[in-house]
Amino acid sequence: MRRLIIVFAVTAAIMLLIFQSAEWYADASAIPRYCADPDAAVARVHKILIEAEPVGDEPKRDYIVAAKLIFLVPQEEGEPLDSYLLRVRERISKSCRQAY
Repeated sequence: MRRLIIVFAVTAAIMLLIFQSAEWYADASAIPRYCADPDAAVARVHKILIEAEPVGDEPKRDYIVAAKLIFLVPQEEGEPLDSYLLRVRERISKSCRQAY
């Protein structure tokens, strides 16, 4: 029983460390990349979420980069699209103020 508790505690500590590291990486490295043109990034996220084929004839890289925002700032269950996009914009602004 004691070993099980130790294994559980170590596993929980490792998971917390991973989540904290991912949060730090998002704030320190990933999200500040959107500081140059946050409006364009949010517009691409909006397009990705509402269109079946958002890229069309445009370069795919810009949409792949914008899709990373969906991973870094996930939409909450039942959250309206406008509220989500506002939250994404606020998260970018927060990271840009910290980075610069």
